[in-house]
Amino acid sequence: MKKLILDLDTGVDDALAISYALGSPEIELIGITGTYGNVLMEQGVRNALAITDLLGHPEVPVYRGLPHASTKDAFEVLPVSAFIHGENGIGDAVIPDSDRDAESEPAVDFIIDAVKTYGDDLVYVPTGPQTNIAAAFRKAPEIADELGRIVFMGGALTAPGNVNAWTEANISQDPDAADYVFRHTKDATMIGLDVTLQTLLTYKETQTWRDLGNAAGTFLADMTDFYIKAYETTAPHLGGCGLHDPLAVGVAVDPTLVTIHPINMKVDVEGATRGRTIGDEERLNDPHKTMGVALGVDVPRFLDEFMTRITNVARAAA
Repeated sequence: MKKLILDLDTGVDDALAISYALGSPEIELIGITGTYGNVLMEQGVRNALAITDLLGHPEVPVYRGLPHASTKDAFEVLPVSAFIHGENGIGDAVIPDSDRDAESEPAVDFIIDAVKTYGDDLVYVPTGPQTNIAAAFRKAPEIADELGRIVFMGGALTAPGNVNAWTEANISQDPDAADYVFRHTKDATMIGLDVTLQTLLTYKETQTWRDLGNAAGTFLADMTDFYIKAYETTAPHLGGCGLHDPLAVGVAVDPTLVTIHPINMKVDVEGATRGRTIGDEERLNDPHKTMGVALGVDVPRFLDEFMTRITNVARAAA
């Protein structure tokens, strides 16, 4: 059985990614590492602890990661992030604090230890900035070749960015970290806006969770309805909310959900296009490809898997 680490800035779609992972018997979620982005790192850790408790999985450990970008000294949540994810990151839905605390081991050390323990059987899924994994690669360079696979949510190759015309939000938080990972990974799959904005959820689906009539279903519905409402302002043409982070987990579980374009990638770290994810011209003709970009997705199959798995988790959490 594959082992999974989720690296999350636990906002709404990160919470749905946790739910998807917990509903996937093919993998074992061995830990959640916290990062910053939708919320401050500490808030994201709080959310992850509370959500895993609410969904009936207090056995999942949560680790504190790095609280800001590798090239900065601090981090502040942008107003647009609070608008989309709520002040608390989970759609302003209220759930009890966990009586657990985060683990004492730092996230970077946990990542290194997990790679040493599980090697090719480990899949690492970052759905925020890639600050933690870049720091782990720098601290223990050998793990870049030992880690089984990275499946990350971030970037855009054939679609516009959501920060500006060329930059996606997760990559924009720490372009330098992402570029380091892109250049050093042995096997990474980019689940970017090219595919995540094709996977949309509506109020019809969230009503399924609300109809469960329990705390977990009500939480998932309230949280996601907030997210859908924000999309009605930020992207009214879509008609729903993008399932960004859950799709990355879905592909970690089942790579056949997407079609992949193999390409060696880089992130622009200087100039006007800082944060752009693009092919690396110096490695474009290298026959050895270390990355792939998802350009197509089986939307009906993914949405069916998404609803089935998360609904099962919420129902069992009663």
